[in-house]
Amino acid sequence: MSAITGVVAINTFREAVRDRVLYNLVFFALLLIGAAILVGQISIGIDRLVIVNLGLSAISVFGLVMAVFIGVGLVCKEIEKRTLYSLLSKPIRRWEFVIGKYAGLLLTLLLNTVFMSFGLAVALFYVGRPFVRSDVSILVAIYLILLEFALVTALALFFSCFSSPMLSILFTLSIYITGTFAADIREFGDFSRNPALKAITRALYYVIPNFHNFNAIASAGHGQSIPFSLVWQDTLYAVLYVVLVLFASSITFSVRDLK
Repeated sequence: MSAITGVVAINTFREAVRDRVLYNLVFFALLLIGAAILVGQISIGIDRLVIVNLGLSAISVFGLVMAVFIGVGLVCKEIEKRTLYSLLSKPIRRWEFVIGKYAGLLLTLLLNTVFMSFGLAVALFYVGRPFVRSDVSILVAIYLILLEFALVTALALFFSCFSSPMLSILFTLSIYITGTFAADIREFGDFSRNPALKAITRALYYVIPNFHNFNAIASAGHGQSIPFSLVWQDTLYAVLYVVLVLFASSITFSVRDLK
């Protein structure tokens, strides 16, 4: 990362942490984690399962909302406020601007995830649940959620480079929902006797990111170990996909006419 990209990333991070919507989302996520304590206390024998499932789900859902709604505004807000023109008049390449924006938002999501994860740890500690070795699966599940955030943020940024905020949100959410059910869509195509439908579903399965592979909430809730092979495969998959999407974003933004 160049020095200019680092400056853009830091400025993006500062702008994001000033956003009141961000704090409201974190607050509601922590509130939901707190509510999980009450639900867990009336769920005899499964308090850990309830708290971990609700807690990780809150981290995932509210983090995705941040990634989508803040990610699509990274470029659009700069254009609307016309601050982008003054930035690009300086010795900064457009791809450096795109990478810096992405890194800044990813840093913001990382910080917020740490806060929400701390809230989950406090909730488990409050109900008298000692931390045991199997709780490592919770940390692994949070790591996989962060990989999911990285993918969604890259997609939101890509669409914001050439479309309006509303369309960018629609495109990003559509891909996320399709990617979540990618395996089911492929199975549906395999059972179909229509060759065209089978080809389309297979293409969707391999092109659209398979977000289902990043969901380890159920395993963490039951204290099951998450295979290391899944972790490194998901990491490699996310890194390669993010690099490709950011490359496409940089090219798209570089050729965009901003006049």
